[in-house]
Amino acid sequence: MSKSFPIISKSHYSPINTNKAMKNLIDKVAELNATFMKEAMAQLENGNKAAGTRARKVSHELEKAMKEFRKLSLEASKQ
Repeated sequence: MSKSFPIISKSHYSPINTNKAMKNLIDKVAELNATFMKEAMAQLENGNKAAGTRARKVSHELEKAMKEFRKLSLEASKQ
């Protein structure tokens, strides 16, 4: 028989887990932003079309990360 574990929704972060998750997310946003800037500048300065494609892809990932940050930030403010 396998054990089943309860699913913990994101709305049930403990204060410590929320802070750790926010720290990790902030680090991810900083990394994505650096990548975006590099690729966007390559497109702007060198006319590199492939870099523009990569910059757009990273901008989408940044958008998702920022939405997650908003959720975590609201959760942290309720604690």
